[in-house]
Amino acid sequence: MFLKSITLKGFKSFADSTTLVLEPGVTVVVGPNGSGKSNVVDAIAWVLGAQAPSSVRSQKMDDVIFAGTAKRPALGRAEVAMTIDNSAGLLPIDFSEVTVSRTLFRTGESEYAINGVSCRLLDVQELLSDAGVGRQQHVIVSQGQIDAVLNARPEDRRAIIEEASGVLKHRKRKEKAERRLESTEANLLRAQDLLREVRRQLKPLERQADAARRHGTLAAELRTLRLHVSGRDIAALQARTQALANDKARGDESENALRARLSALDAAVMSDEAQLTARGDSTINDELARVENLRGRARGLVQVVAERRRSVERERGQMMDSGVVAQLEGEAAEVRQQLEEVAQQLRDAGGMYVGGSAAEELAALQTATATAQARLDDAISAHAAASSSAAASAARVEAFQATIDAQALSAKTLSEAVGSVGTLLELVDIDDDWRVAVQAALGESLSAVVMSDVAGARAAGCA
Repeated sequence: MFLKSITLKGFKSFADSTTLVLEPGVTVVVGPNGSGKSNVVDAIAWVLGAQAPSSVRSQKMDDVIFAGTAKRPALGRAEVAMTIDNSAGLLPIDFSEVTVSRTLFRTGESEYAINGVSCRLLDVQELLSDAGVGRQQHVIVSQGQIDAVLNARPEDRRAIIEEASGVLKHRKRKEKAERRLESTEANLLRAQDLLREVRRQLKPLERQADAARRHGTLAAELRTLRLHVSGRDIAALQARTQALANDKARGDESENALRARLSALDAAVMSDEAQLTARGDSTINDELARVENLRGRARGLVQVVAERRRSVERERGQMMDSGVVAQLEGEAAEVRQQLEEVAQQLRDAGGMYVGGSAAEELAALQTATATAQARLDDAISAHAAASSSAAASAARVEAFQATIDAQALSAKTLSEAVGSVGTLLELVDIDDDWRVAVQAALGESLSAVVMSDVAGARAAGCA
């Protein structure tokens, strides 16, 4: 394995792309001061992964980018590609030539690539460490570093020897594995803490999970019950709809029947009108004459009742004029006076008479008192009988007046009804002696209208 070539572009003083081809053996680069000989060595160290600006003789890393001259502008990036012959297979990669490149931009971004494929700095270091080319770069010995190597501390010298012998990469891997192990242990502790916390929360979560499962079950049951209730309600609504439809059908049938009946009634009315027309005006005049006759009889009854009322009033007046009541009241007053006198005589006799004569006089006075009391009772009874007779006469007058009003209404109804025969009072013959009793017994029934047929009675009732 040997360094086969190196290409520089924009690195320090190499503004243009410059390729140095190296052959097996020793290659010497010579030139005057300032020609860029050390820049070639810095480029090799830089492409191998140098991170410190001092390792490439710079104050900051972007100083390796061509800064420009009076004739050429500054460039925006620096790029170095190093090609290594791997025909011996020292590098763990299946290529006979391995090209490692590095590019740095003024923005501070850096890119690495192995055979044109982007990679990490760690990938480059692990690849070259297997060939004894590590980060310590003991293969590059600059001026003044010989004394540093000879005077190095045992720890630094051991690092150089381990890197040269290939042990350093295993140490680094070990350190990396230990760091990973520590990180894993820390993560394990954290995981254990989380596990304990989760276990602590497990029971409440189990209870919540049980509640969630119960909620799901109850929700499913609720949905089922709602569906059941909805189905039942739908069935009830359907039954109600069917019942309403049946009611509608029956209503339609009733309507049709009523329409048919109305049509029949219309036909009957038309027929009756035709019959009335056929009967002619003479029949109607006869009916009107009969109704007028009935009205005359009703007016006669009214006159009879009025005459009866005047007769009762005359009788009452005669009774008052004849002085019967006054005579009775006078007799009653006289009897009361006699009673007072007898009582006074009894009181006087109590002190004047003693013996049999006094007893006889007392018995006579008592008999006279009883007689006077009987006459007083008869007078009071006669007065009460006269008052009752007057009240009965007034009641009969009022009954006659009610009968007259009812008969007048019946007469009006008879005058408006067609086919009526007359009232019951007109059709029944009553003796004058029994007229008042019959009227009191039958009352308003005497004013009932008698029709010639049932149809006329229905028509009069509807009217």
